[in-house]
Amino acid sequence: MIIYLHGYDATSAGNHEKVLQLQFIDDVKVVTYSTQHPKHDMAHLLKEVSILVTEYGAADTLICGVGLGGYWAERIGFLCGIKQALFNPNLHPEVNMEGKIDRPEEYADIATKCVTDYRTKNQGCCLVFLSTHDETMDNRASETELSPYYDVVWDDKESHKFKKISQHLQALKAFKV
Repeated sequence: MIIYLHGYDATSAGNHEKVLQLQFIDDVKVVTYSTQHPKHDMAHLLKEVSILVTEYGAADTLICGVGLGGYWAERIGFLCGIKQALFNPNLHPEVNMEGKIDRPEEYADIATKCVTDYRTKNQGCCLVFLSTHDETMDNRASETELSPYYDVVWDDKESHKFKKISQHLQALKAFKV
């Protein structure tokens, strides 16, 4: 099973397209969240993903997120003991989403409450896809932050929303197993 978490733009048509592409690998479950209230979103996502993992098992489950969904996929996947795939993850929404979300300071608070050195403990359980043409995020900074812990795959065609992920399906499938 693949659990898909949308980015900040939850209503984007690209989300449906990504879900359709991911269905070539496995059954996809979409878990939605508000994007506005981080502490509520974390509790909601943890509950919903835990339910799915209990029902389907952790061994063959992958959580996949784009942008803000990548932020959540890394954390929730770690806490639920499942592998993660991140596409252009928004690693610091408290900094770059100010004015778009109601409580950016809650992201900073969440970061202080997470398991100490969780990326070290999560090493090898996450695969990261970064676009060289991301108009929203500084993916060189993301690579610097994530590459000591996770494999990073660069994409030379897609923008921040990563509308087309089909060129990475084989890598996702191999990583998922």
